[in-house]
Amino acid sequence: MKKTLSFLVVCSALSASAQTKFAQLDIELPTPNEYRTAAGAPGHNYYQQKADYKMNLTLDDTKQIIRGEEVITYTNNSPDVLEYLWLQLDQNIFKADSDSKLIAVEKMEDFESIKDVERKLMTFEGGFNIEMVATVNGEKMRYAINKTMMRIDPAKPLGPKQSISFKIKWWYNINDRMKFGGRSGYEYFEKEDNYLYTIAQFFPRMCVYNDVEGWQNKQFLGKGEFTLPFGDYEVSITVPSDHIVAGTGELQNGASVMTAEQRSRMDKAKISNTPILIVTQAEAENAEKNKATGTKTWTYKAKNVRDFAFATSRKFMWDAQNTVVKGKNILCMSFYPKEGNPLWERYSTKLVAHTIQTYSKYTIDYTYPVAISVHSNQIGMEYPMICFNGGRPNEDGTYSEQTKYGMWGVIIHEVGHNFFPMIINSDERQWSWMDEGLNTFVQYLTEQEWERGYPSRRGPAAMITDYMRGDQKFISPIMTNSESIWQFGNNAYGKPATALNILRETIMGRELFDFAFKTYCERWKFKHPTPADFFRTMEDASGVDLDWFWRGWFYSTEYVDISLDYVKNFELNSNNPEIEKAENKKAADSRPQFIGDARNKESIKQTVNERDTLIDDFYAKRDIYQVDRLDKKEYEELQSKLTPEQKKILESKKQFYELSFTNKGGLVTPLIIQATFEDGSTKVINIPAEIWKMDDITVTKVLIFDKPVVSFQLDPFLETADCDVNNNAFPPTSKPTRFQLFQQKQGNENPMQRQKRLESGN
Repeated sequence: MKKTLSFLVVCSALSASAQTKFAQLDIELPTPNEYRTAAGAPGHNYYQQKADYKMNLTLDDTKQIIRGEEVITYTNNSPDVLEYLWLQLDQNIFKADSDSKLIAVEKMEDFESIKDVERKLMTFEGGFNIEMVATVNGEKMRYAINKTMMRIDPAKPLGPKQSISFKIKWWYNINDRMKFGGRSGYEYFEKEDNYLYTIAQFFPRMCVYNDVEGWQNKQFLGKGEFTLPFGDYEVSITVPSDHIVAGTGELQNGASVMTAEQRSRMDKAKISNTPILIVTQAEAENAEKNKATGTKTWTYKAKNVRDFAFATSRKFMWDAQNTVVKGKNILCMSFYPKEGNPLWERYSTKLVAHTIQTYSKYTIDYTYPVAISVHSNQIGMEYPMICFNGGRPNEDGTYSEQTKYGMWGVIIHEVGHNFFPMIINSDERQWSWMDEGLNTFVQYLTEQEWERGYPSRRGPAAMITDYMRGDQKFISPIMTNSESIWQFGNNAYGKPATALNILRETIMGRELFDFAFKTYCERWKFKHPTPADFFRTMEDASGVDLDWFWRGWFYSTEYVDISLDYVKNFELNSNNPEIEKAENKKAADSRPQFIGDARNKESIKQTVNERDTLIDDFYAKRDIYQVDRLDKKEYEELQSKLTPEQKKILESKKQFYELSFTNKGGLVTPLIIQATFEDGSTKVINIPAEIWKMDDITVTKVLIFDKPVVSFQLDPFLETADCDVNNNAFPPTSKPTRFQLFQQKQGNENPMQRQKRLESGN
C-alpha cells in the first residue's frame, strides 16, 4: 500500500548495547610499547631469541626407536637476564601418566563395543628418555622435567646478548600412529612388513621467550600446537641404506646417498616446470622386497626455521619440479608410497607448486629453497619446508571424489602452513586461529585458483551458518585458548576464514583488504605476532575502523540473523488536485469491501436517510473527489512559491520505501539490500554496519527510487553469514524442503568403480 509522505522529527534513545558493540578495543588489547606499536608493527626495540641446533639421529627400523644427540646454541637477544631455560618435551604426551590422558572426559557410552574397551586398555611406552644434559665440555647441567616441559638451570644466568651451548642425549619409542594417534609416528604395512615414518616433535626444543608471555611454557595437551623460536639447523639422520629421507632444508650429501641416476634426474627436475620422478615406483617396490641391512646417513641444513621434521621409508617414490617466485627457484617435491597412486604422482607436486605461487601472491614471497609434501594415511601436519598429508585411493586404484578433494585440500592447507605459522610465526599454543584460520582463508583463495568452482569446505560465508546458529553452550569465541575450544575445526579454522572472507568481499573490499593483509604478513615474517598486532595492522593499513568487527566475530559467539520486518511504500504528494483527488478516488474504489457492508445491502431494505430527504446535509451530499475553483487556486499559489528544482521533485513521482530491520542474532553486520523493480531490473544497496551504532536491535532505512519496487531481498549474495535467510525477503518467501519417504541404501562403491563395472558389462 502506498502512503502519502509526511515529515516527522524523531528522537531515538541511545542503545547502551550498541555503544558496547561499537566501543574501541582499547581495554581488551595490550598497551602499545617499544616492542609492539599501536599501528600493529614491530616496535623500535622489538627482539626475539635464536636457537641453533646440530643433531645426530639414528633410526632403529627393527625396534622403531629414535636415538638422538643435539647441541643447542641459544642466544638471548632480550634485555632480560635469564636465570633458567625452558624446553619442550612434546613426546611426553605419550607417557602413561600424561595430563592429556588424565583430563580426557569419558562416559560409559564411550565403551559400547569390545574395540572401544580394547583401545582404552592398549598401552604404549612413549615419551622421552633423557640420558644426558651437559655443557659442550661434558659437565652435567642441573635440569627438572615437568611433564611436557624441561627446565635447565645454567651455572650462571644468561645475560642480554649472551649465548649458551649445551648438549642433550635422548631416545624414545616411536608411536604407531594408526593405533595410538599423534601428530607424527609410523604407519605399518603388514603385508610386506615395512614402515613409513613421519617424524616430528622428536627432539627437546627451546620454548619461546618474548615480551608478551615471558617463557611460553604452557603444557602440551594435544590441541594447542607449537610455539618456537627461529634458528639454523644441521641434522644428520642415519637410516637403513635403502631408505629415502625427506627433511626440512636442503640435502647436503646427495652424492653419497643418491645414485648417479637419481642425481641426474634431480638435475633435470630442478629446471623442469612439471614433475620428474627421482625414484620410480619400480625402484621403490624393489627396495620394499629386498630390505637392505646396511645404513646411510642423510644430512640436511636449514637456515632461519622454527622447527625440523623428516620422513623416511624404503617405500618412497620421489618426484620434483621447479617453480619460480620473483626470480627465485623453489624446488617442489613429493614423497609417497605406491599406495598413494594414481593420485599422488598425478597431483601432489603440482599442488605444492601452485600453493607456493598463490600464497606468495597474497602474503609474502616464499623464501625457503624447497617445499615438500609427504604421503602417509590419515594425517595432515605441517613443519618448515615439509608436511605430511593423507588422501589415499582404494587398493584397486580407484578413488571417490571426496578422497580426491580431500587430498587436494590437505596438501594445499599443509603446504600453506609454511607461511602461517612457519614464517609468520604466531603462538599456536595460545591462539590456534592465528595460523589455522588465516591459513584456511588463503587455502580457500588457492583452491579457487586451482579449479573453477572448487567445492571448498570452508571460506564462503553461508558455509559457517549451521555452526554459528548452533547451541551456544558448545560454541566458544575465537579468542579462546586453544585447549578450551568447543568444536575446534569450526572455531579455529572455519569461522576465522569466513570472517576474513567477509572483510575482503563485503566490508573492506578486495583492494583495501589485500593491501592490509599483505602488510601484516610483511611486517611479521620471521617474527612473533599476536592477535593485537593482526587487528591493529588490518586497521592501520586500510584506514577502516574494524573494532566492532573483531569484537563481534572474534570476542563473542553472537551470530548474524537480520530480519526484514516490513516495507512501507510512500509516494510524494504533488499537491495537484487534479492528480491527487483522482488517485484518492481510485484507491477508495479499489479498497476491499467489508463483509458486513455487502450483507447489509441485502438485509437492510431502506435506511432512514433514504426515506427522509431532510437527513442528508452538506457533508453527506458533497463530492470529496471533485476539483473545485479553490483547489485550483491554492495549487497555483503553492506553485508560485516553489523553485524550478522543487517543482521537479514534486512532479518526479519518486517512490519512498521505509524498511525496518531487526537484529535477532546479536552480531551487527552491513545491510546488503537488493531491490527488484517492476521492469525486472535490480539495484543493490550496501549499507555499512555502522547503521547499528545507536541501536543494535532495530533500525529503519528509507530508500528512494524513480520507479516502483516489487520486492526487496536482504543478503542476496549470501555474503554476511546470515543464519536465517527465510526472513530476508519482502514480500516474504519460503522454499519447500524436499524429503524422501524411503531412504535408499547407500553402497560402498565409488563412481570410478561403478564406471569400471559398467565398461566391463557386469
